[in-house]
Amino acid sequence: MFETPLTALVLTGGGARAAYQVGVLRALSRMRREALGPAALRRNPFGIICGTSAGAINASVLAANADHFEAAVGKLAQVWENFRGDQVYRADSLGVIRSGAQWLTMLSIGWLIARWRRARPKSLLDNDPLAELLHRMVPLHRMPQMIGQGHLHGLAVTASSYTTGEHYTFFDAASGVQPWQRSQRVSVLGPVTHAHLLASSAIPFVFPATALDIQGQTAWFGDGSMRQTAPLSPAVHLGAQRLLIIGAGRMQEPPGHVLESRDYPNLAQIAGHAMASIFLDALEVDIERLHRINRTLSLLPASAMRETNLRPLQTLVISPSERVDDMAARHLAALPLAVRTLLRGVGVSGRGGQARGSALASYLLFEAPFTREMMALGWQDTVRRRDEVAGFFGWDQARAAPAAGHLDPPAAVWA
Repeated sequence: MFETPLTALVLTGGGARAAYQVGVLRALSRMRREALGPAALRRNPFGIICGTSAGAINASVLAANADHFEAAVGKLAQVWENFRGDQVYRADSLGVIRSGAQWLTMLSIGWLIARWRRARPKSLLDNDPLAELLHRMVPLHRMPQMIGQGHLHGLAVTASSYTTGEHYTFFDAASGVQPWQRSQRVSVLGPVTHAHLLASSAIPFVFPATALDIQGQTAWFGDGSMRQTAPLSPAVHLGAQRLLIIGAGRMQEPPGHVLESRDYPNLAQIAGHAMASIFLDALEVDIERLHRINRTLSLLPASAMRETNLRPLQTLVISPSERVDDMAARHLAALPLAVRTLLRGVGVSGRGGQARGSALASYLLFEAPFTREMMALGWQDTVRRRDEVAGFFGWDQARAAPAAGHLDPPAAVWA
């Protein structure tokens, strides 16, 4: 059974950066075991699980295994700490030439050859391996059982329609939850499929669009972070009473400016900036909006509160405390050679403090050295906020053995 009050887990997008979410979840799982004991391990702390892009994949693994939360987290951790890029996209030379090299050629002299060759490159990389991984990794056939037995109240994943320009939320939920519709935002009740996950995680330009059936019509979809003006909306519509939000990018930068270069920005730098806008900015704005509503509601007298359906929502946001771009810069050499060569063509170069375009590369660094460092940061950031986390969940502090800062991570995280 899922625990009450009804808590939503919101996992954002970010490609390989989503490894951070798994580190946070791993720390939460360990802290929960220490606070509540082994008897609670099979209960699901998140009755509602919402995800976007790579976060949708993590969310779906948790939802499909909601009858054993700790085991689900362990399954995620095993994949992320042993990741290779070729599990997500074709990283061999032939595969990269067929997708990325052809795509870059079209950008440069494509107008000369398109009519001759009828070339129709779809994306920078071919994500067919991800489709295979999803079928092995996410047992979506278990969803009716998880909801029917009360282990889960609802799962929601989002994608953006290139065909209609609207933002879609696809969701499975317990009976009584009705679809909703807002300006440029549509929800669809029905089984969440692997195709929905593939669509939600189709980073624009990088991965090809996915075809989905919408009311008997074929529509093409891409990454759910695009045009996602209200990332917290699905959780609220599904009935969440409190929200745990795990980001994949730094929400607040420290004072001062980080100058990657004073030269004119290359294509990789511009693309990295655009990715940050897609994956991060809307979430930060929506969290600020929620806090403003909470403050407004706190000023209303009891009589006014009885006249509105709005209720304050408790929130906890955990996001990287370090610049992910800098972390990615240390691991550019871990990318497969063919992919490094391709990215060099758009401006990704150097390493460490001299790297350029590392922001773009960070979304594609599905390589163990980078994902393990991201997981370790997620673990550390969560442990540092132990008291805040425990207060959010209302865990019994009498059973929390180690003091804050002394919760040792699994050895594999540091490998």
